[in-house]
Amino acid sequence: MIGTGEDLREYDVVVVGSGGGALTGAVLAARAGLETLVVERTGFLGGTSAYSGGACWLPGSAVQQRAGLPDSTDGAREYLRAILEEPDEARLEAFLAHAPELVADLEAEDLMAFEWLPFAEYYDAPGRVPMGRSIQPVKVRRDDLPEEVAAWVRPPVELDRAGQPGRRTLTGGQALVARLAAMFVEYGGTVSLDLPVTGLLRDDDGRVTGAVGMSPEGPIQLRARRGVLLGAGGFEGSDALRAEHGVPGAAAWTMAPRDTNTGEPITAAVALGAATDFTAGGWFCPGLEQPDGGGSFTLGFRSGLMVDQAGRRYGNECLPYDRFGRLMAERPERVPSWFVFDSREDGRFPGIAMPEGDPAEHLAAGTWVRADTLEGLAEATGLPADALRASVERYNAACASGVDEDFGRGEDEYDTFFAGGEGPNKALTPCDRPPYLAARFVLSDLGTKGGLVTDAAARVLHEDGSPMPGLYAVGNTAASLFGSVYPGPGAPLGSAMVFASLAVRDMLA
Repeated sequence: MIGTGEDLREYDVVVVGSGGGALTGAVLAARAGLETLVVERTGFLGGTSAYSGGACWLPGSAVQQRAGLPDSTDGAREYLRAILEEPDEARLEAFLAHAPELVADLEAEDLMAFEWLPFAEYYDAPGRVPMGRSIQPVKVRRDDLPEEVAAWVRPPVELDRAGQPGRRTLTGGQALVARLAAMFVEYGGTVSLDLPVTGLLRDDDGRVTGAVGMSPEGPIQLRARRGVLLGAGGFEGSDALRAEHGVPGAAAWTMAPRDTNTGEPITAAVALGAATDFTAGGWFCPGLEQPDGGGSFTLGFRSGLMVDQAGRRYGNECLPYDRFGRLMAERPERVPSWFVFDSREDGRFPGIAMPEGDPAEHLAAGTWVRADTLEGLAEATGLPADALRASVERYNAACASGVDEDFGRGEDEYDTFFAGGEGPNKALTPCDRPPYLAARFVLSDLGTKGGLVTDAAARVLHEDGSPMPGLYAVGNTAASLFGSVYPGPGAPLGSAMVFASLAVRDMLA
C-alpha cells in the first residue's frame, strides 16, 4: 500500500480502477514481470463488476466447447455483424480473435476457472446461440482466498447498500473480482485503496507517464514507465456530466456503487486532447425505484404490465433489459412508469430486482401502492382510470389468447427464459387477482458506455486519430465497441477484459 506522506511512487504499469477489465489487465501485467499498481478510489475492489452476475461474453472459447455449445468465433462474428451499427472493424476483429485466447490464458492459472452460464442472448439474429454463449467464473469461498483479498472484495449490491458485509461464498461478479485479485497478489502486484485519481501526468514529448492520486495528505504522483490503463467506469455517478453528454437517467438511479464513477479519469484524458464518443449513452435497464430514491436493476418479469403516465403499455415487458430501458428513454412520460401486478405471488414483486427491497417499506414510502380495484390503483398512482383499466383488460385478453398483438411478448427465446406461466403463452400471465399493486419504475443503468476513443490495442486516441502514447482505456471509461447495442449477458465485462489484455500486450511489445 502507498504509505502516508509519500508524494511519489514509480511502477511499470498503473491501473486505475478495479473492475473485471482493470484487474484482468493488472494480472497479466504483473504476471509478465511488470511492477504494477492497482489504484481504487473506494475501500473495496470490484466496482460495478462486483455487483454483476459475472457473465462474460467471450465467444469461441474452450469453455463453450466443453459445454457442447454451437458457438464459434465465426458464429459470433455473424451475430455481431447482424446487430451492430457500423462497428470499428479493427476493434471488432481484435475482440473476436483474442476472446478465446484470453479465456485459455486465464484458465491456465490455478486460481481461475470458468463455466457456461445458460442465459439467452438479447437479439434474434443469425449466429445467436440457443440459451446463450456467456461464461462465468466458478464460485469461490472467501476462506480459500488470501486474507487481504477476502476483505477487499465489494459485497453484493443488496448488502453493500445496507452497509453489510459480503457472503462467505462468492459467486458471479464477486467471484471474478476475487479470483483476479488473488492472482494479482500472487504475482506481487500492489493495491492502493481509498485513493481517487484526479489527473494524468505527461512528459514534454506528449507521453502519458503516470497519474495523480489525491490522498488526505495531498497529491501523490504515481509514475508509470510502461503505461497507464484506465478502467475506472464511466460518469454514471455525475449528473452534471450526464446532462452535458445527453445521457438519460440520473446518478441516483445508476447501479454503480454510491458516490463513485464520476468521470474524473475521462476528464483528465480529455484535458490532454483525447478524443471522445458519447453517442452510445449507457447500458440501460428498468429500475425498480427504492424508498431512498435509488434504482434497482430489474429483469425477468413473470407477470404484470408496465404503463406510462398516461396508463398505456408501450412495449414488451420481457424484452432484454437494455432494450426495454431504451424504450423508457424514448418518451418523457415513461419516466417514471408504473409496473402493475396482482396478488398471485402473495404481494411479492413478480420479477428479479437487485435489490428488491421490503414490500412494507415500499408501501410506506409510496414507491409501491396497493388497492382492491383498478380504479383505486389509478387514484393512488395518479394514472387515468379509464386508460389503466383498458390497458389491463387488453393485456389480460392477450394472456387468454396467448398472443400479444401489440408487442409480441413471449415470441422470443429471451421472453420466456424467466417466465413460468401456465397459460397458452408462458410469458403472459393475467393480472386479475386483487388486491392490485403498482411499483414505480425509473430509468436505471449499469453504467454509461460513452467515453474515450480507443483503437484495437485499447490505446487512447487524439482527436486526429493518432495514439496517445502511454495511455490505454477499457470498459466504461472507453467508448463501447458495441455502440448503442447490448449483444448479450456479459458483453460489458467480456469486452473490457479482452481490451485490457490487448493493452498489456501492447505495453510489452
